[in-house]
Amino acid sequence: MLNYPIMNAISKRHYLAKQLHTDGFAFLDGAALDAMLPAGVVAPEAWNRFAASWDGMPLDTYMADGGRYRRRRFGVFTAAPNGEIRRAPHQPHYQARDYNILNGGVERWFEPIDPAVADGASFQALLGFTRALFEEPGGEVAWHIEAHQFRIEAGPDGTGLPTPEGMHRDGVDFVLVLMVRRVNIEQGTTTIHDLHGDTLGSFTLTHPRDAALVDDRRVFHGVTPVVPIDPGQPAFRDVLVLTYRRF
Repeated sequence: MLNYPIMNAISKRHYLAKQLHTDGFAFLDGAALDAMLPAGVVAPEAWNRFAASWDGMPLDTYMADGGRYRRRRFGVFTAAPNGEIRRAPHQPHYQARDYNILNGGVERWFEPIDPAVADGASFQALLGFTRALFEEPGGEVAWHIEAHQFRIEAGPDGTGLPTPEGMHRDGVDFVLVLMVRRVNIEQGTTTIHDLHGDTLGSFTLTHPRDAALVDDRRVFHGVTPVVPIDPGQPAFRDVLVLTYRRF
């Protein structure tokens, strides 16, 4: 976890970018992220509306392991240097099997992220924050951005797998994994490894807006399974994943 000196939001972002550049990853707790986002975005009413958009998502039916524990929605965005971030036409998500040994090698069509969510203040603020962060220290960049709403469910008959492909890279430049909501689950620890497989760090996204930031060119990441605390009650882990790849 980063401990910031007393500084303004822009200076904090610079400091975080330096950490990411030095280590290849960073854990950012929700309170620290909140200080870098507009106050209205993290107000309970606004955040609860955003978090509610994870309810009722369709199942991910592409799971090659046969699992029915993941729900998701998907969207693609583009950003030109000095330009605004715009939503691209809906398209499939594709990863080569070099990056996703379980589900790679096929075009996966997921239901789109609701325009009301994608255009909302919370989502737009997160896009703006990550874009500015990942562009430091290199300046303006043209980006292909993919956004994933994930819900991993842990039922009474088994665990839920946040990263069923195991320790992996995504084949992009940078990744944000943002905790939205945890309900009745334990475990789900994020682990980071260098390209030789040596462990660099581990942490658990526990509170709303806790975040893992990853330089995907330099490290592998994965998340341990989640299990229900009370098997008789709904148990799930909701995250937003944003990936950034240079054009």
